[in-house]
Amino acid sequence: MIVINRGVDVNSGDSGKTIQDRVDAVWERIARAAETSGRSADEITLIAVGKTHPPARLIPAIEAGIRHFGENRIQEAENKIPELSGHDLTWHMVGHLQRNKARTAINLFHTLHSLDSKRLARRLQRQLDKEGVENYPTLIQVNASGEKSKYGIEPDDLEPLLDVITEECTHLEVRGLMTIAPWTDDETVLRKTFRTLRRLSEDIDDKQYKNVTMNSLSMGMTNDYQIAIQEGATHLRIGRAIFGERQQ
Repeated sequence: MIVINRGVDVNSGDSGKTIQDRVDAVWERIARAAETSGRSADEITLIAVGKTHPPARLIPAIEAGIRHFGENRIQEAENKIPELSGHDLTWHMVGHLQRNKARTAINLFHTLHSLDSKRLARRLQRQLDKEGVENYPTLIQVNASGEKSKYGIEPDDLEPLLDVITEECTHLEVRGLMTIAPWTDDETVLRKTFRTLRRLSEDIDDKQYKNVTMNSLSMGMTNDYQIAIQEGATHLRIGRAIFGERQQ
């Protein structure tokens, strides 16, 4: 049984811990969760999400060995990523992407986790064509929980989107799916969400779409990543457990 620390301030009783300590603790939990599900921690990519935190706050995480970083907002990333350009990092766009920010996104980020519509796919295709980018890695964001407040394509609309991508958007290289679980401490609800995404991934993989692979499942955040690992996550998007509470 995984204990979920939903709603618990990661800074409570934790003020003396460094980011190195926190990164080490996250990797330890990853290793334990992977072991319980017969997996290796080497299969999992830890993405440190620095939303609201300045570049200087990310330096200790880099020194702790983190090489994958995620950002939710284009405007914040535009100011942050160039300041860290001296480090060999991989940047992931993990937040909702507006179509008018497509060009900026593909020039800032190595991969996109939040493709969620035909219109965005077509806009990305046009921009990638203009930029001369042949293959751009992306994940499709799915609203696997069914919450109206969540971004992401509905499961029933996933295959029509894939048809458009394979027929019209040849510069997009789909590598898997992403979802955001509900804010709850109900383990049954969390597992259902993650299993829905995994099963969609398996169904798509069986259909063998051109330029589409299902090697990546981006699911799991600070409060539920251990459960996500047990349900097949390959990419974790961790913010508070590494950097503490968001800055205003």
